[in-house]
Amino acid sequence: MLLTVSGPPGSGKSTTAELLADAFDLDHISGGDIFRELADERGYTPLEFNKLAEENDQIDRDLDRRLRRIAVERDDLVLESRLAGWLAGEQADFRFWLDSPPRVRGERIAEREGKDPKRATEETQAREASEAKRYQEYYGIDIQDLTIYDLSVNTARWEPDAVLDMLVTAVGEYEADGDEGQATVPIDYEF
Repeated sequence: MLLTVSGPPGSGKSTTAELLADAFDLDHISGGDIFRELADERGYTPLEFNKLAEENDQIDRDLDRRLRRIAVERDDLVLESRLAGWLAGEQADFRFWLDSPPRVRGERIAEREGKDPKRATEETQAREASEAKRYQEYYGIDIQDLTIYDLSVNTARWEPDAVLDMLVTAVGEYEADGDEGQATVPIDYEF
């Protein structure tokens, strides 16, 4: 089984993906972990590599290519990244999108990174706008198009365990015979 968890920064992707992997006894692969792995392979700290990525589109493309390869080659996995649902395409059994209001996500990031919540919210919104532009430019992906996802959850409304329960229920209640069709992922680009 291949499950993907996507969403903007601070939406609860990592927390939920870890819980989901534990619930189904699956491996968990994080786009952030792969990014840090790529940085280490090239002799950079994650912060240095992030700065370099702002000027070199090959870094994003290498990350996405590696995540796509993982989605195609592996199974029994929860793949987590902003583009995981797109990268996995029809390989995914379920694609989940997590989100919450910008203020809530900013507060979560501020707490995690020891920042001012207002500053964290502003930085996160700027980062999202930059990423959305790059995804469109690189791959023709409109990150706001949620039609490829099987379930979208506003994580500000429920605690992590309740979000997990929703996703576990969705997977557990799935009956392949009654499936009217998985949403296709229009891939007209190469990762």
